[in-house]
Amino acid sequence: MAVATSDSILARSLITDRRSTNFGLKNEVCRGKVVPCRAGGKVKGKGKGRVEVKAAVQIGGLEEIKKAKEGMGLDVVSEEELREKGFLGMRKTKLVCTIGPACCSLQDLEKLALGGMNVARLNMCHNTRDWHRDVIKKINQLNEEKGFCVSVMIDTEGSQIHLLDHGAPSSVKAEFSIKYCVWMAGIEVGDELVIDGGMASFQVIEKVGNDLRCKCTDSGLFLPRAKFSFWRNGKLVARNSELPTLSKKDWADIEFGVSEGVDFIALSFVNDADPVRQLKNYLYMRSSRSTRVLAKVESLESLQKLKEIVEASDGIMVARGDLGVEIPYEQIPTVQEEITRVCREMNKPVIVASQLLESMVEYPTPTRAEVADVSEAVRQYADALMLSGESAIGPHGQKALSILQMASSRMELWSREENRQSILHQRRLGVSLPDRIAEQICNCAVEMANNLGVDAIFVYTKHGQMASLLSRNRPYPPIFAFTSDNGTRMALNLQWGVIPLLVELSDDDMEANISTTIELIRGKGMLKPGDVVMVVSDLTPTHINSTAFQSIQVKTVV
Repeated sequence: MAVATSDSILARSLITDRRSTNFGLKNEVCRGKVVPCRAGGKVKGKGKGRVEVKAAVQIGGLEEIKKAKEGMGLDVVSEEELREKGFLGMRKTKLVCTIGPACCSLQDLEKLALGGMNVARLNMCHNTRDWHRDVIKKINQLNEEKGFCVSVMIDTEGSQIHLLDHGAPSSVKAEFSIKYCVWMAGIEVGDELVIDGGMASFQVIEKVGNDLRCKCTDSGLFLPRAKFSFWRNGKLVARNSELPTLSKKDWADIEFGVSEGVDFIALSFVNDADPVRQLKNYLYMRSSRSTRVLAKVESLESLQKLKEIVEASDGIMVARGDLGVEIPYEQIPTVQEEITRVCREMNKPVIVASQLLESMVEYPTPTRAEVADVSEAVRQYADALMLSGESAIGPHGQKALSILQMASSRMELWSREENRQSILHQRRLGVSLPDRIAEQICNCAVEMANNLGVDAIFVYTKHGQMASLLSRNRPYPPIFAFTSDNGTRMALNLQWGVIPLLVELSDDDMEANISTTIELIRGKGMLKPGDVVMVVSDLTPTHINSTAFQSIQVKTVV
């Protein structure tokens, strides 16, 4: 057995390869070599402590291989993209689609899945729970029967004020001076009522008790159950500061989501970390399933407590529409970039949402400015982009999704060709020694992968932590995350550059895991001789004589 020295990859008891293990295979599955990398240092191709090994590992009989192939969790969309574009051509930015009346049929959901939808978002502000249950059932059906890997997110309503549904299936246009009554104590004549962050505006012209008569001052789209805010002398009039982040309806919706096995719950109007911690504690006690909690940043208060909210949550959604109501327009680009940067430093996925392709709610093509906006979010290395009304109520949802896919793929390619990988401030996350070791391994692995030009990174993970740490560094090659936990697989669906696969893994024999997965992917025609993969793992061995554990290996397919 070859053990890495202190000049090699790891610290004590982190093992590399077996040197001469041979289980009787006629041909070697792969050749392995371990390349040293100092924590935070440069990759060196030669030098003291370099260990080269060869490994031939028994995969098993034909029936065992066939059984393993049938359980191989590579989704059909990733498989097709890999065949068509190769490893480096795979899209890394994830795509989220809001499901609504325009795309809720089984056929429409399948088209969105084929178009690259990674996460389906259900906004609990709209429709009934029976409607949402039916959509979730259809998505699960597509995953099980058609081989997709689409996660489900529910979005709580939060403490916000909506207008009553105007009854139209999509939107109406407010163009004239009209009478419009809402109940709102404390509002004065002359105040401005702004619909959905500026889609349309009204001025209060008369108060009759608690009712207001308004006239339209800026015409625009008026969506069903539109959100609104009041402004006075250029300042926002606070209307919901005393309301709880999680209402009774939100708790009922959360209970519904848990019972339906959703993968993500996004909390609306989070002003501090307390409701995030409260929900995570509830989910921990309520369910054995690992449901991730995302916090939506959409208020000035949330910006002021951004880091504590990011630290408490499992991810962030930048809700630019509502956020744009509370801060000046010109600050939105820099605030978006700052949130994205903080999330990367703290290793939390971030979704850029709201009005990405807003014109496509009505029209079949986006504006060029919207495409530039999408590309900028990709350049900032956001984990995911989200469609809202474009897919939920617009007639061109599938086309909008294809534009997100094309724009993100093109910007990723340009960034790689121009060698514009953003330098991440290496904020130390781990506290315990094993966590710090895992973090340094992932930092080194990505640097090595980029410098060596490997085709793919394979990570074997139980809870997804090491896959997430690799994603944090935004490597050029895609990250194939092998896990035996379906909850982990669905959660990793939101991580930049990660292709999660559900497989049976051995805690005791990493070489068997590596060889089996390489052979299975090669058997699908997606690996060829000469391809180079980097291998890392966070699986904890149960026996002291186990093979590679928390190591970096580079293997060439033969």
